[in-house]
Amino acid sequence: MGNLGTAIEACITSHELRVVLDLGKVTLLSSQALAQLLACSARVAGLGGWLRLNAPNPLIADILLATGLNQRLEVFDSGTSDAASTPPVTSGNPRLGDILIERGLATTEQLAEAARLQRQLGLRIGRILIEKGWVPEHELLQALSLQLGVPYLAMRPGLFDPSIAEALPQDMARRLGVLPMFRVGNELTLATTDPQSMPVADEIERASGCRLRWVLAAADAIQKSLFEAYSGSAYDPDLIDGKAMDLELVENGGHAGDANTIDELAAGSPVINLVNSIIQRAIHDNASDIHLELFRAKARVRFRIDGVLYEVMNPRPDLFPALISRLKVMANLDIAERRLPQDGRIQVSTQGRTVDLRFSSLPGIYGEKVVLRVLDKGSTVLDLHRLGLAEGNLGRFRRLLGRSHGLLLVTGPTGSGKTTTLYGAIDHLRSIEKNIVTIEDPVEYQLDIINQNQVNEAVGLTFPRILRHVLRQDPDIIMVGEIRDRQTAEIAVQAALTGHLVLSTLHTNDAIGAVARLVDMGVEPYLLSSALIGVMAQRLVRRICPECRSTYIAPPELVERFEWQRRGQVMLARGRGCRNCYDSGYKGRVAIHELIDIDRPLQSLIVADASYEALREHVRRGPWPA
Repeated sequence: MGNLGTAIEACITSHELRVVLDLGKVTLLSSQALAQLLACSARVAGLGGWLRLNAPNPLIADILLATGLNQRLEVFDSGTSDAASTPPVTSGNPRLGDILIERGLATTEQLAEAARLQRQLGLRIGRILIEKGWVPEHELLQALSLQLGVPYLAMRPGLFDPSIAEALPQDMARRLGVLPMFRVGNELTLATTDPQSMPVADEIERASGCRLRWVLAAADAIQKSLFEAYSGSAYDPDLIDGKAMDLELVENGGHAGDANTIDELAAGSPVINLVNSIIQRAIHDNASDIHLELFRAKARVRFRIDGVLYEVMNPRPDLFPALISRLKVMANLDIAERRLPQDGRIQVSTQGRTVDLRFSSLPGIYGEKVVLRVLDKGSTVLDLHRLGLAEGNLGRFRRLLGRSHGLLLVTGPTGSGKTTTLYGAIDHLRSIEKNIVTIEDPVEYQLDIINQNQVNEAVGLTFPRILRHVLRQDPDIIMVGEIRDRQTAEIAVQAALTGHLVLSTLHTNDAIGAVARLVDMGVEPYLLSSALIGVMAQRLVRRICPECRSTYIAPPELVERFEWQRRGQVMLARGRGCRNCYDSGYKGRVAIHELIDIDRPLQSLIVADASYEALREHVRRGPWPA
């Protein structure tokens, strides 16, 4: 949006006074950008032209609705929004109770009882209906929206501009239960649960010096957004779904009791609440990693969701060391050591399940950066049939797992789901009749009937050393978390040749690259050709969000690139962005696989130490059995 003014002036210079601004690739708008839109629209209109906005995503459509710019600017193809337009005031100025009865949300008896309690307690009828559990808050707010003509919106990141939070002091905003959202000119848009409170409006007008525009939002959503807007030192622990935090440290070596005692003594310490809330929100949003970073004048918390990092909050920089210390206490690490990297493990119980967090700290020029890997077995697919394998590949992979001996590899870059695939294979194979042993660094998920062992480099317990001893434990199936060096590779190959089924992972770009990588490590080609039975390479690709999925006609450049000319009109799909997908257009991921069986011709090529190009050409020729 920064070059909009320049672009408008260029249009005026070339006498183009009818301007369409495509917002299809604009993710959000700030108060400054909104003011610029109004100024550009007025500039063009003053010369007899017009400015139209096209294809805003649902988040931007809600921003325009909240600020009233949807009525001051022409908007087309606004997509799906939480509220398409400002709700009209219902004719005859009806009472809220009449609207609730008409919509089937409350009975006459409930309203009569609420009126009686109103006279006794002095509370609003709506608040009584919510607290009694008779009407859900969002339903009541929607009814109130119809009565007052004030839009109701579901608050989410991006639907408020943190840069204008300073329009009100933080303590005043929290006390009054309002959230400054946007300021356009002299008009301040705020979210509230009670737009009819004149004392609140008068106090805010005096403090801000602005005209007020109200938006209805749920109370818990306002409180959550207030924390993010102000990056506050105090923090409401009800971050997830407005419910009390239920996060508990359930295992922490010898100091779990100490950490729990700290929790009790702190009794709601802002730092403890903030750490708990970050962890719980990450679990709620299905994040795979939590990044806590400190820069010169800013602290940042980011979540990796579906392979992409999203900034979710900015704690005050002076709070950052306390956050890191709290996490170190939870991970049973030395809080005084800030010069060296540290690794640890945290196990918490929250939202009805146990979640492991792998802690890693790294000293930086402004302070330590911490990354927490979230290992949530409850959200991880361990069923082989749900890994996303195509039907043909699934049958071939199961046949390979049915072999009595041999080396079966899963390859791909970091974060491509290799370990999850191995766990799915182990879950498929585990049986009381088989001795299955794993060697992992670290053990990510604990499985019954499986003998799991963790590498410990500090005491010399390396992959090769454990693997040698595992071979004396009468194993049927061995899972090696990763082949990292020549020793591990050679022992794994020998184990496969001596009657064991060995499963492992390797970092290569494609399936056939595993052969070249093992040979480069020093494995003899004649041994590898006999031991290797199959290689599966995989990647994770993002799915289009089902909530905001839309279709469009493929542009000519894509038709030409993929040679679709003979297919007629090609329809493609994309996500517009919504609150369910962080306005990215994507939600969840699916694995894609390349599976190679090591057949006799391929074995001959491996023995002959053929080049990568020759191996790849053989794989391309196929065909592979279904």
